[in-house]
Amino acid sequence: MLFIIWIIVGGILGWLASMVMKTDAQQGMILNVIVGIVGAFLGGWLLSPLFGTGTINMDDFSMSSLLVSFLGAVILLAIVNLLRRGKVR
Repeated sequence: MLFIIWIIVGGILGWLASMVMKTDAQQGMILNVIVGIVGAFLGGWLLSPLFGTGTINMDDFSMSSLLVSFLGAVILLAIVNLLRRGKVR
């Protein structure tokens, strides 16, 4: 059951991050889930020590963990845009 919640929350966070980075028209539902989950891993690696909280991948569904996971997804999309287009957007 936790896996299904993890997929749903990852998809929502990936979708919100793609809307912030203006890449929503280029991504589908599956890519939004992937961006949300990989972004949560990235946020856990980079931002979790700064905020002192976990991420959605660490079974921590607090507001701070959702924020860290969301910021990780935004950072992931910024890196992808930088590599593909040469600018963050």
